[in-house]
Amino acid sequence: MRKPIKQPYNSQPTGTRNRFGRSRLGGGFSARNSNARIVSAPGSHAGASAMQRHAEENLGLNSERMREHLIQRLEHDGHFDKRVLQAMAKVPRHEFVDQGLASRAYEEAALPIGFGQTISSPWVVARMISAVLDGQQTAKILEVGGGCGYQAAVLAHIVPQVFAIERVRGLYEQARERLARLSLPNPIRFIHGDGMAGYPDAAPFDAIIVAAAGLRIPDALLQQLAIGGRLIAPEGDKLQRLVLIERLGSGRWHRTELEGVRFVPLKAGVLG
Repeated sequence: MRKPIKQPYNSQPTGTRNRFGRSRLGGGFSARNSNARIVSAPGSHAGASAMQRHAEENLGLNSERMREHLIQRLEHDGHFDKRVLQAMAKVPRHEFVDQGLASRAYEEAALPIGFGQTISSPWVVARMISAVLDGQQTAKILEVGGGCGYQAAVLAHIVPQVFAIERVRGLYEQARERLARLSLPNPIRFIHGDGMAGYPDAAPFDAIIVAAAGLRIPDALLQQLAIGGRLIAPEGDKLQRLVLIERLGSGRWHRTELEGVRFVPLKAGVLG
């Protein structure tokens, strides 16, 4: 179900017609529907360090309670797939952020993960996965922009085959280490590569999630989507909107525009 944005960019969005229909970028963004940098890491002075150590000692004891409260907020705030919320309740989000931000892991905010990238807010994760799955059984999914590995870990509790691709080697290596420490019900194939090119070796995919915003959806990703499959991605530059694309045939797609969001930019190539 579409969730309205309370602070639109303008009351009469305009746009141009493309292969899917009319593009109408608009809708406001906030900490919850953004994966751009919202907060900064805390300071390093002695007092802050002592408080941070104390918070870290208690985080392990409190994380399950904090995750429970997060899921309760999401249940109250939107109509999400129950499988997604159940999966998010099992994944320790604080394990995927810097220790200095671990105490904020269950807030409704995007957090920096290094290399100019972010972990999406819990609302965005729940929204994108719920929309792309659409209540259906999905056998194989590709995540473009795997980042710290959190969303892939959530997907592994729902989808039998999860592929995630990350262009920044530092993030790729950190994500593999974090995922290796978890006990996940399904395997994740985490790849260091160019996400804009997708992963043709495992195509076609029943679903594709793109966690960075481009001016348009790369054709390579559209072609790697199975017929009947769904792709969700943010689209735009300064004004961004989630778009949901369903492949109807070999050369036919249906496009639906959703909320206004703010994501880091989608870039080609690899780093490291």
